[in-house]
Amino acid sequence: MSADEMAVTPSLAPIVESVAPGVVSISVSSQESLESPVFTDPFFRQFFDFLPHDVPLERFVEASGSGVIVDAEAGLVLTNAHVLEYAKSITVHLSDGRDLRAEIRGIDEETDIAALSIDAENLEGLAIGRSSGLRVGDYVLAVGNPFGLEGTVTLGIVSALGRTGLGIEGYEDFIQVDAAINPGNSGGALVNLRGELVGINTAIAGPTGGNVGIGFAIPIDMAMQVALQLVENGRVERGQIGIMIQDLDPDLEEAFGVADTGGVLIADIVPGSPADVAGLKPGDIVVAVDNDQVAGAAELRLAVSFKQPGATVRLGLIREGRPQSMRVTLGRAGGSQVEATRGGPSVPATGRLDGATLRSVPADEGSGGRRSGVLVEDLDAASPLSAAGVRPGDVIVEAGGKPVHSPQELDRRARQSDGPLILRIYRAGRAYFTTIG
Repeated sequence: MSADEMAVTPSLAPIVESVAPGVVSISVSSQESLESPVFTDPFFRQFFDFLPHDVPLERFVEASGSGVIVDAEAGLVLTNAHVLEYAKSITVHLSDGRDLRAEIRGIDEETDIAALSIDAENLEGLAIGRSSGLRVGDYVLAVGNPFGLEGTVTLGIVSALGRTGLGIEGYEDFIQVDAAINPGNSGGALVNLRGELVGINTAIAGPTGGNVGIGFAIPIDMAMQVALQLVENGRVERGQIGIMIQDLDPDLEEAFGVADTGGVLIADIVPGSPADVAGLKPGDIVVAVDNDQVAGAAELRLAVSFKQPGATVRLGLIREGRPQSMRVTLGRAGGSQVEATRGGPSVPATGRLDGATLRSVPADEGSGGRRSGVLVEDLDAASPLSAAGVRPGDVIVEAGGKPVHSPQELDRRARQSDGPLILRIYRAGRAYFTTIG
């Protein structure tokens, strides 16, 4: 679309007309198993001898969503992974009326991206833009098939960028928009006013399941990285450092002396992981990956996840207040769980630990090599530990940067510390830091 055309036509119609052929409707047929104790329990089953015993009870379900042609020559279509859940057959309906069978090239549930292939001539794909160039306040169009209404277009603005922590997907870096997004828009196109694809619409925020002015799209930069791996390998291989991380709150920033640096706190190192081999330590603060600053745990996780296993990354660190740089060769994504075991007598705590009942616990090689520590067996709501976010069942493994093996040793460290005391804690297999004043 030319500048002259925009000047003559004060309308978004030319943009919509250029985009529409590249947005498709996706129909999915799937099977769901009907599990019921009435049919599976031997006692109840005797009353239903007329039903086959070796045939699972199932029902067929049909669902619909949207998709985007991102490579017309290859017939490559992107959509959401959740659109294809339990898919047995997939039909892609084009804007020109053609219905085509589609094959799955790959699904990545962690980012909710799926790649399909269709075989047809004269396909039209969307121009791929750059989501990294978006700004809050930019106009965008959402194009898709909400409620089965094909070719629906809604207009809005980018209302936020980099939304994380929503629990919608494993890896989140959403574009938030106020363009109306409803059921059926999933997998559809988010385009800018140049008609370029900048996102894949994926989710709705609202109690009703319909549009309330907040919708989310997967940035196209991320979606295309995922699509490339799905096409080449059928799956996404992610690099992993082997660390447990947490965001820094103001108390931790003050305690670690990094109020002006930001970054991500390493709470634990997986034994034998790339981080362990490279020499990373709990208490290190990661401030950059390959010279790109990281402000939070979600950002660090994303930065590493799209690096291939075997790749080497340079981490910028703050260790004991001093900047450092360290190279880490990534492994494959995976993890180990660390659980606490009980042992030793219960001890009521006093002083800064008042209101807590503590117990020493030994190292447990069977649960991932957890270090010995102090189990918080019980805790009053008024306890300083409770105010610091500690819960019953937590295991305190370090105080003031040094290991603790007994309630008496923990109490001694607490009494010897004049300022905020940094505690490292295990909870449900994960480590994190907190402070008590």
